[in-house]
Amino acid sequence: MKILVINCGSSSLKFQLIDSESERCLAKGLCERIGIEGSMITYAPEGGEKEKTETPMPDHTEAIRLVLEALTNAKTGVVKDLKEIGAVGHRVVHGGEKFSKSALIDEEVLKAVEECNDLAPLHNPANLIGINACRKLMPDTPMVAVFDTAFHQTMPEEAYLYGLPYEYYRKYKIRRYGFHGTSHSYVSKRAAQLLGKSYEELKIIVCHLGNGASVSAVKNGKCVETSMGLTPLEGLIMGTRSGDIDPAILEFIAHKENKSIDEIMTILNKQSGVLGLSDGLSSDFRDLEAGYHKGDAGAVRAMKTFSYRVAKYIGAYAAAMNGVDAICFTAGVGENGPLVRSFVCEYLGYLGVTLDPKANQTRGTETVITTPDSRTAVLSIPTNEELAIARETVRLV
Repeated sequence: MKILVINCGSSSLKFQLIDSESERCLAKGLCERIGIEGSMITYAPEGGEKEKTETPMPDHTEAIRLVLEALTNAKTGVVKDLKEIGAVGHRVVHGGEKFSKSALIDEEVLKAVEECNDLAPLHNPANLIGINACRKLMPDTPMVAVFDTAFHQTMPEEAYLYGLPYEYYRKYKIRRYGFHGTSHSYVSKRAAQLLGKSYEELKIIVCHLGNGASVSAVKNGKCVETSMGLTPLEGLIMGTRSGDIDPAILEFIAHKENKSIDEIMTILNKQSGVLGLSDGLSSDFRDLEAGYHKGDAGAVRAMKTFSYRVAKYIGAYAAAMNGVDAICFTAGVGENGPLVRSFVCEYLGYLGVTLDPKANQTRGTETVITTPDSRTAVLSIPTNEELAIARETVRLV
């Protein structure tokens, strides 16, 4: 079966067509600047050249139409007819408490996703737009919603509740939800396979480190803790997000700078993280790594502080699981950042971690980066959220 995977943002749309039997990516691409002047589609068939075409995309329906047109194009398309696409898997960011697993999309599911819009106002409405656009153009094709939050729904109450009046949980479901769940699920399962051990018998910590970053604790095949919270702002320091801070800082800055709560939230989401710590140098870890090697004070400060926070979460999650068998690095920085990995592992001697400096130089490949005698294995594993979504879609369809 061929599965079309859609990851829809407010003005962008990523897609992959995956053969579920061979798990090969037959084609992939990106629609950018949807509804904005200068919109463009990038399309790359398996083994073929990448094509970029600037073309008007007034809405997501037109973007989906262009994607389907590219996939069926006589010259570079990879299917002759849309009927060859057996199902569509959609990434949906927030499923709240309603979804602890993926779901076949029907009117009831769409309504439930819409009810979660206030929990993810930047993401869920865009996800719904993508779903409705696909349903309009492919009305007879089954569709599946795969939720970023679903993997973390196995957390116990003591892990997901905040120290707030309980009525706010009862009334508004204010709690920790966690994100990047598809990535955490894929990488933790892949780690068990690479180690040749049973997933249900391992304690695994996954560090999804990119512009958005989160850590999860997976015990005996179930997530028991994760660093992101009600929103993706909590937890690690990220590209432009602050991560954990004293809540009173919001009031302090608001009074000192005469700013509204909306302005403060913009600072925390878009002007903080390593961008803020580097004194505006960059939110891109490649720039920061280059700056670190040049001795730039802002880059050094950002890299060291980011890595320290990751190490702290690993320690906390080792305590939460009463031990850890494997630690995984994934996503853009986790897969391609030997400097960050080495900084983090410097703190993990108490876990018996012995880094193999040569193996740690790997970028973008599946590698055990610790020595054979290391008591805790540390791995670099490229995430593959699209494949994980495709697998979930096949399972349900």
